[in-house]
Amino acid sequence: VQVAESGGGSVQPGGSLRLSCIVSEINEFNTYSMYWYRQPPGGQRELVAGIYQSGTTTYPDSMKGRFTISRDNAKNTGYRQMNDLHANDTAVYLCNVGGAQFGYWGQGTQVTVAS
Repeated sequence: VQVAESGGGSVQPGGSLRLSCIVSEINEFNTYSMYWYRQPPGGQRELVAGIYQSGTTTYPDSMKGRFTISRDNAKNTGYRQMNDLHANDTAVYLCNVGGAQFGYWGQGTQVTVAS
């Protein structure tokens, strides 16, 4: 299974980005849950969003409102829409398929929010 994130970059505070997570070499992608994590510079990796096989989404309370996770099972792809970005959203954003313990990880995509 290959997981590849894209869509990161540099953006000013208040800006938006849409991250993509393309999963290849996987059977029945629709049976896997997907998650987005982030790891800020010098910080711990933290969960920022999840979407289950059913399409139900979950967010930590601190992440609700500005961020949205979605998926397109026909394209084996997950998305993360991030709006009103703040400087403390600067991090490497990683996609996980199947759960943190036994699932598959991408290499991450860098998001930098700065004036």
